[in-house]
Amino acid sequence: MSFRKFFSRIDWSFALICLLSGGSALAVLHREGWPKFFDIFTEDFSLFLEIVPKSIAGTLIGALVRLLVPREVIRQWIGENSGFFGLFIAAFAGILFPAGPFTVFPLAAAFLVAGADRGAAVAFITGWLLLGLNRAVIWEMPFFGFHFVALRSVGAVFMPVLAGWIARSIPLRFVMRGA
Repeated sequence: MSFRKFFSRIDWSFALICLLSGGSALAVLHREGWPKFFDIFTEDFSLFLEIVPKSIAGTLIGALVRLLVPREVIRQWIGENSGFFGLFIAAFAGILFPAGPFTVFPLAAAFLVAGADRGAAVAFITGWLLLGLNRAVIWEMPFFGFHFVALRSVGAVFMPVLAGWIARSIPLRFVMRGA
């Protein structure tokens, strides 16, 4: 394999994470020594073992949704020609979706591969992040009360659609790997 072909196949975001992780590990090893390094490594490895099944399940859910919902339906409802209505649908779906990032991000990627446009994917993720009903009911209301959550939600209610519209408006070519 040639040098150029090798570097064209590298996932640069993964390479950056590996570089930052390796540099951090070396810094801890240098400053704190082997015992602290192994403590941190074992904690991180147990976290890794906890996350892997969730990531696999989220990816499978995304793939299964892509198989269950026909491509034409996805294109019609949240594709390039769906207009603001498609952005509202995607944002509303994100608000109602009761899962964590290990399911939401693979699902958004599956929607992109299946024919949704980037604006709908951004609206879906932003709706989930800013206005997630599950998080608001379980976490925010017990800590802050209904009035605070309502105030925060009113302030953010148009953000998912606005973010989707901005993402849709930017003249950027976006191609999902494997599409």
